[in-house]
Amino acid sequence: MFLAAFGSAWLAILKVFLVIVAAGLLVRRGLLGQNAVSGLSDVTVVLFLPCLIFSKVATTLDPNAFPLWWALPLAGVAMSAVGLGIAALAFRRELPAKSNMLAVASMQNAGYLVLPVGLALYPSEFDRFALYCFLFILGFNGVLWSVGKALATGSGRPGSWRGLITPPLVANLAATLLALIGGSRLVPRIVLEGIELVGQAAVPAATVVLGAVLGSVTFRLRPHLWDATRALAIKLGVLPLLTVLAVWALGLEQVDPLLARFFVLEAASAPAVGIILQIRTYGGDEQKVGSLMLVSYAACLVTLPAWLAAWEVIVR
Repeated sequence: MFLAAFGSAWLAILKVFLVIVAAGLLVRRGLLGQNAVSGLSDVTVVLFLPCLIFSKVATTLDPNAFPLWWALPLAGVAMSAVGLGIAALAFRRELPAKSNMLAVASMQNAGYLVLPVGLALYPSEFDRFALYCFLFILGFNGVLWSVGKALATGSGRPGSWRGLITPPLVANLAATLLALIGGSRLVPRIVLEGIELVGQAAVPAATVVLGAVLGSVTFRLRPHLWDATRALAIKLGVLPLLTVLAVWALGLEQVDPLLARFFVLEAASAPAVGIILQIRTYGGDEQKVGSLMLVSYAACLVTLPAWLAAWEVIVR
């Protein structure tokens, strides 16, 4: 049963990783320049992703059918907090010199990887899956771009609150408020369909951006093997294990099977690509963190379907 579940999940995830690898190779070969990558990244963050968020949240979030929607942003904060606590214990004797390892070990790629994998695995339920993802990110991004930024860059300062105000966040908050007050009915259907049409470009564009960013990273892991082993053991092993146990203990599979799988997928996801972007912008050890990123995404091709398969075995 495990092998059957692993195989089906692996094939779905492989499609996503093939796009990531192809984009990375285009960057490595110089066929996709940094200006093009930056332009695609900007239009994804400013236009495609906000449109996808707004269309999915505004039309899918029903507070009456999903009264515990507010628990997802809290779960985004809680998952990062647990990961940070475990990582702080693992690196306690080497802090603050290795604070960047805490970010790598605790903060996952909650959107750019989870969304395309969710689309590949659950195409018929993707609207609801995307809603879960964006509500989760509503809480998670605040941690990633405050505490995560301070740890990744070694600045010791979370940074200005203005740095948290991004187009995806604004779209998320606006769509959530609109859904809560029932205002989505007031938006003309043709407008929502136009926004949805633009938003359909977000997942493939984000996948290409992820591959391009990883493709531009310099790889040199040997001096950092012990740090990489600990950080990735937490991120790809301990944190997913604790999440699986928590979701199973809460009986979430009986209430909402897709939400249970979503949590497993989030916990087992590779480190956030936002960490390397933070280091490039604000300073930090780009070579070390970048090397760990490349290894983590390669490992994730096996560990991610393995955790999903393990969950299927548990619930059956």
